[in-house]
Amino acid sequence: QVQLDESGGGLVQPGGSLRLSCAASRSIFLFNAMGWYRQAPGKERELVAGITSDGSTNYAESVKGRFTISRDNAKNTVALQMNSLKPEDTAVYYCNGRTRVTNTDYWGQGTQVTVSS
Repeated sequence: QVQLDESGGGLVQPGGSLRLSCAASRSIFLFNAMGWYRQAPGKERELVAGITSDGSTNYAESVKGRFTISRDNAKNTVALQMNSLKPEDTAVYYCNGRTRVTNTDYWGQGTQVTVSS
C-alpha cells in the first residue's frame, strides 16, 4: 500500500502563485506515471499535469505555460508550481500515481485551491 499526501493548497488572489507538493510513503519509482488532477464543484475530475518516470510531461491546454510539474526521486515527491492563477483554477487538487505492473491508481486526499479576490 502506498500513501500520497498533498500539501500547499490555500486561498490566493488572481495572478498569484501556489506550489503544491505530493509526498509518497514509498519510492515513486513504484509508479510509471504521476500526475495532478483537479475537480471543481459540479464538474468531473480532470488531468491537470502528468509526469512519467523518465521525466516526460504533459499538461491540460488550460494550464500550459502557467503550471509546471516536477518530481524529486530522492525525496519521493511530486510538485506542481502554479503561476498566474485564475478563478477558474479553483478546485480540489489531487495527486495520483499509477503503478508500473498492475496499473493501479493511488490517490491523495486532495487539497483545496481557491483563487479569488
